[in-house]
Amino acid sequence: MPKQGKKFRKAAEMVNNDMLYDTGEAVDLVTKASFAKFDETVEAHIRLGVDGRHAEQQVRGTVVLPHGTGKVQRILVFAKGDKAKEAEDAGADFVGAEELIPKIQNENWFEYDVIVATPDMMGVVGRLGKVLGPKGLMPNPKTGTVTMDITKAVEDIKAGKVEYRLDKTNIVHVPIGKVSFGIEKLTENFETLMGAVIKAKPSGAKGQYLRSVVLASTMGPGVKVNTAKLS
Repeated sequence: MPKQGKKFRKAAEMVNNDMLYDTGEAVDLVTKASFAKFDETVEAHIRLGVDGRHAEQQVRGTVVLPHGTGKVQRILVFAKGDKAKEAEDAGADFVGAEELIPKIQNENWFEYDVIVATPDMMGVVGRLGKVLGPKGLMPNPKTGTVTMDITKAVEDIKAGKVEYRLDKTNIVHVPIGKVSFGIEKLTENFETLMGAVIKAKPSGAKGQYLRSVVLASTMGPGVKVNTAKLS
């Protein structure tokens, strides 16, 4: 097990691991326990009482955080004709069609964070499934990235839309902003995210839905949030 550094140990001393903190206190602690020289990202780690192996218990969706994530998202749009022009006007970073296939397949071109596609282009994008799938870049109607409303899709992503989805251990990991955002903005982003995750509770989920919620900065210790006041 890697040895923890002095700065981490000092930050960890600020957090009582046996305590569940109210949202405001948790966010405050996370920002105070941040010690890196760069502006750390704050993430929410949400363990849910569902079994993601069953399709009806999957939890997945998107939400626009009121203050964004602090990260500038680079968007690639697969579209043709008027929709390609619409994508450019909306502020997409890259726009194209079939000509991008060899560039991605042969040149390992991944200078983008999100891919949006019109439905008619999914036959083309599908040919990149083995390349894009493992990187989590495949467009999906459930997340609003396969759509004819290209303007809204691009603008939402630029405004701070994030995707939340279960991993194999039934935990959702989502960035809610930067330490520099301050307590108020981080709290608003966190509460917006939690509202979406709670609303997305599958009808087949039994027992306690929110098992645990932990907030942490990139380098800092985790802070447990009192889930009783979230649901």
